[in-house]
Amino acid sequence: MRKKGFALNYAGIGQLLKSSEMQAVLTERATAIRKRCGDGYVQDIYVGENRANAMVRAKTIKAKRDNMKNNTILKAVR
Repeated sequence: MRKKGFALNYAGIGQLLKSSEMQAVLTERATAIRKRCGDGYVQDIYVGENRANAMVRAKTIKAKRDNMKNNTILKAVR
């Protein structure tokens, strides 16, 4: 018997990973994480070479100290 399979459309996957829909999903997730972190944290989204990326980071000194002491961002991701 012949094995049935499928071939990935790598160009289509690349378009999907950079699409505005994917950016909307990432923005939603980053917003939820930022809200769990509290004040002093900011979020950003950008489209890289291969995919869209979202990040949350501490902006204020108070938030940076909080994140260093408590791993706030890491805990908010869980």
